[in-house]
Amino acid sequence: MILYGGGFCYNVNIMRRVLYSALPVLLSLTCAMPASAAGLDDPFSVTAMVATSPADAGICNNRIEGRALTLADVVQISLCSNPQTRAAWASARAAAARLGSSRSSQLPSLSLGGTAEHNAAATGAVHSVSNRQSLSLSLSYLLYDFGGREAGIDNARALLAAANASGNATLQTLFLDAAQAYFALMSARASLDASRASETSAAEAQTAAQARYRVGAATKADHLQARTALSQASLIRIRAEGVMQNALGTLANVMGLEPTARLEFAEAPAARPDIRQEQDVAQLIDQAQQRRPDLAAADARIRAARADIVSARASGMPKLTLDASASDGRTAAAGAGYANTRNGSIALNIQFPIFTGFDTAYRTRAAQAQLENSMASRDQVARQVSLQVWQAYQNLRSEGQALRASEDLLASAAESEAMSLGRYREGVGNILDLLSAQSAMAGARQQHVTALYNWHAARFSLAQAIGALDLTALQMARSMEQ
Repeated sequence: MILYGGGFCYNVNIMRRVLYSALPVLLSLTCAMPASAAGLDDPFSVTAMVATSPADAGICNNRIEGRALTLADVVQISLCSNPQTRAAWASARAAAARLGSSRSSQLPSLSLGGTAEHNAAATGAVHSVSNRQSLSLSLSYLLYDFGGREAGIDNARALLAAANASGNATLQTLFLDAAQAYFALMSARASLDASRASETSAAEAQTAAQARYRVGAATKADHLQARTALSQASLIRIRAEGVMQNALGTLANVMGLEPTARLEFAEAPAARPDIRQEQDVAQLIDQAQQRRPDLAAADARIRAARADIVSARASGMPKLTLDASASDGRTAAAGAGYANTRNGSIALNIQFPIFTGFDTAYRTRAAQAQLENSMASRDQVARQVSLQVWQAYQNLRSEGQALRASEDLLASAAESEAMSLGRYREGVGNILDLLSAQSAMAGARQQHVTALYNWHAARFSLAQAIGALDLTALQMARSMEQ
């Protein structure tokens, strides 16, 4: 508070002079900012270093009403709506902000301070009153610290790279989860269709047995066996309906929706195993070592750990700083007028830590141990990646062969069922042969459905194992569906 008349205007003049003296410093700070910075909210443009999220890529269209959803639609909605994606990119943005914070050490720190004092004292009959106002501007800049500042920035940059790679790994895992949930639903729907077809065949057999029984061409046992087979087929169909509803709820959950959401799906495109896609597993493992985002994240953590070692060692080394200050003040005592004071200083300071209680040594040892841990973790991830690619490759080959075999089985079972039903209707076959053929046909239908969608899921598992399930893969899948 300024108590003297005219003191407020004088205080403003002090502020003006101090700010004018600080103008060159402010201009130098402005010039030191990155040229691409559009504002003070992100002067180092670290937000642009965050990997592109599904929302940033402009692919999100979460409308489900009136849409026949394809596989690409399911994956896109899952990537845009599932909380795992938002959490992963929030972590990446936090890492980017920490990089910006570490880079602030490359610039000087500037602070402005002010003081307004009023003092009154009385000693017997003597009274004294004084007032003092001052403003000060101080600047401090770290000139050299044996690489500690740069190591901190390198550490933050590596952690941002790890966060970006972890976000990509989360995206690819969610991509696979959505695809597998989609194929599980398609498999459940196809199994339901197959059970309905088996129920229809059982009903035809029961009708034929009933007709032959009425005319005396079949026994009561034939009629009862056919009716039992129909009941069993109906039971299988009811259970298949429950499996499909559960698969639908699971898929809705992966898509970030409530299980009660009403979803419509387009027919899945036809596809067949391609032998050429099932060759050269060694090349696939090499691709995975280069593309897997979890391996990239592990490599980035190794770089961060190495930077931590440099930072820990630098904490025990000298620091060279430049400090400057300027102040302008005014003091007034009752009956004595005003006294103006102006001070300015610039200093080159060096600080050498002689003894820190062995903190530097232990921090360095901890950083070295963390580096060893990061390198071991990276080796473990590399081994897991190779194993996952190998297993996914072998699974794809097995499922491809199983699908081709199931197609042959389905064709022969269909022919056998048709022949047995015709023979029974003509009175030259027996009910046991017919029921056996229908049971074989029902099993062939289910095995074909299972093999088909297991093969689809195996394709995506292999793609995820080599690190290929990214936004580019989603765009390719959508273009193939159009």
